[in-house]
Amino acid sequence: MRKLGLIGGMSWVSTRTYYEYINRIIQSRRDPHASAPMLIESLDFTDLYGLKSDEDWDRAAGVLVASARRLAGAGAGALVIGANSMHKVYDRVAGAVDIPVIHIAECVGEKMGRDGVKTAALIGTSNVMTESFYRERLVAHGVDLMPPDMKNAETLDRIIYTQLTCGKATRDAERALKTIITVKGQEGARAIVLACTELELVVDVDANVLPIYDCTRIHAEKAAAWILDED
Repeated sequence: MRKLGLIGGMSWVSTRTYYEYINRIIQSRRDPHASAPMLIESLDFTDLYGLKSDEDWDRAAGVLVASARRLAGAGAGALVIGANSMHKVYDRVAGAVDIPVIHIAECVGEKMGRDGVKTAALIGTSNVMTESFYRERLVAHGVDLMPPDMKNAETLDRIIYTQLTCGKATRDAERALKTIITVKGQEGARAIVLACTELELVVDVDANVLPIYDCTRIHAEKAAAWILDED
């Protein structure tokens, strides 16, 4: 098996989810006692959330670039950024190392394209929902994304940053996500792109009215395939 590098800590909840998903896939495909060869650097999320200004994002890019270089130098053969929102600085990270960096939105777009999904609603943090760095990757695979709802973006940011990234999952948050997804279906969405790693805490991905494309699961699947040299 090949050794993967995971830039984590954004949040620790997200990193835990990646580690579990990847290892369960490796175990199911290789051996009941197998575990994934991985290097994980858990960054301090207090320095990397609530980023607003260009200066904030430049600083964040520097943190992730340095992490990527350390992981590559330690022997990782490919990298995963364990957060949807931090893919805003993907190009700078990928350009700083000589090993592949697996892009989460590319993995999701490829799967949705294969499945023939045409109309979907993107749910995540406000920058993922509204900015082009993520949306364009999905649209390039033929997915028509519904316009972002700014009221939903505010609600989701509050839930994600004040609860989920701290490991808290409340009934109110579950109800809020159920309502958002239901309304999107009524508005014409044929699928939901769950583009925040922590949202699986309050969304039942496997039991929903609409098909849910859980970006973390899809990203982890691609990462496990790379580890097993199946990509």
